[in-house]
Amino acid sequence: MIYCMSNIYGNFLSYSTLLRMINFCEDDTLYVLGDVVDYGDENMRVLLDMMKRPNVIPILGEHDFMAYHSLNWLYYGDHNDEREMEKYENWLASGGAATVFEFRELSRNDKDAALSYLGQFSLYREISVNGRDFVLIHKAPRVFSPEKPLSSYSRDDILSGNTDYEKVYFPDKYLVTGHTPTREIFAKSDGLTIDTVFVRNNHIATACGGKFDQLLSAICLDTFEDYYA
Repeated sequence: MIYCMSNIYGNFLSYSTLLRMINFCEDDTLYVLGDVVDYGDENMRVLLDMMKRPNVIPILGEHDFMAYHSLNWLYYGDHNDEREMEKYENWLASGGAATVFEFRELSRNDKDAALSYLGQFSLYREISVNGRDFVLIHKAPRVFSPEKPLSSYSRDDILSGNTDYEKVYFPDKYLVTGHTPTREIFAKSDGLTIDTVFVRNNHIATACGGKFDQLLSAICLDTFEDYYA
C-alpha cells in the first residue's frame, strides 16, 4: 500500500500510532510531505526513525529546509556571519528551538546522519497508483503553470508557493500536499471547521489540525481510506 502524511512537527507519538494503525510494513511505502520537524518535542526521534526506514520517502517542507540550513551553520559554519545568525534566530522563532535543543543532544554520528538525511529530501515525487496519477509535494509552486514541468521549478519557487484548493492544477492528476491546515481549507470553501483530509478539485490535502493542537493524518492512495491519531 502507498500512504501519505505531512506536517508531523516532531510529534512522535502520533506518527508511531499511525504507523501501527495502518500496519505499516516493508511492502508498503510512506511519503511524508514536508515539515517533519519543529514545534514538537521529539523532532530528532521522528527524523532518526524515518532514516531507518528505506520505504519512508521524505518530501521537503520549509521547516525541514530551515532546520537543515541553520543546523549546518550551527554545526559547521562561521558563527560571526550576521546574516546567518539572523536566519538562525528567525528559525528559532518559527518553531526551531525544540529541534536545535534535541540536535545538540545527539551523538556526533547521529548529527552527521541527521544533517545528511535532511539534505536528501526530495522537492516532489510523481507516482501512479492503481491507474491514478499523483503529484506529491509540500505545496504548489509559486507562479504555477500546467505547461511548465515540475523539474523546472526551483526550491524557492516551491517553498514560497501557496496552494489554491479551489483551483484544479492538473485535470488528470491529484495534487497531494501538506502545509495548509485542512481546517483553513474547509473554512474557506464551506465555512466549517473540520480537521480531516480534504479531497476535492483533484486535491488531496493532508495537514490536519494545527501546529499546537495537531491531529496527524495518513491517507492510503490505493483506497483513499484515511486514518487519524
